[in-house]
Amino acid sequence: MQEEARVLDACCGSRMFWFDKQNDDVVYMDNRQLQDTLCDGRTLTVNPDVIADFRNMPFEDNSFYMVVFDPPHLLKAGSDSWLAKKYGRLGPEWKEDIKQGFNECMRVLKPNGTLIFKWNEDQITITEVLKAIDQKPLFGNRRSKTHWVVFMK
Repeated sequence: MQEEARVLDACCGSRMFWFDKQNDDVVYMDNRQLQDTLCDGRTLTVNPDVIADFRNMPFEDNSFYMVVFDPPHLLKAGSDSWLAKKYGRLGPEWKEDIKQGFNECMRVLKPNGTLIFKWNEDQITITEVLKAIDQKPLFGNRRSKTHWVVFMK
């Protein structure tokens, strides 16, 4: 892990939205490590710097200036499906899991730090998620079913 990293990606997966997938300013965390070939022949690699659960992060309070939280958003996906491999899956206690993850993200943020939350509404609406976390965002943006929402500690 980088000593002076300022950003945490709490659910990095295959780092899909990063322009620089090896950015030295970022700690990439996920609860799994995986190398697989998807149905279209592309390679899927999940290789985080830190393997940990977003509900219980191994970082001190007030560690990062920014946290990116892009948790799994699917309830219905086969355990061995390419969707589950690429995005992960939520369990039946998803509301509590997302709330715990959100609270952990806020805990590891420095005062006045920024939390970038990404959510896809394919199976659960952003309204349901915002009710579950009981926090008010500053602003956000929606492209198709994907929302980018910004919070500040």
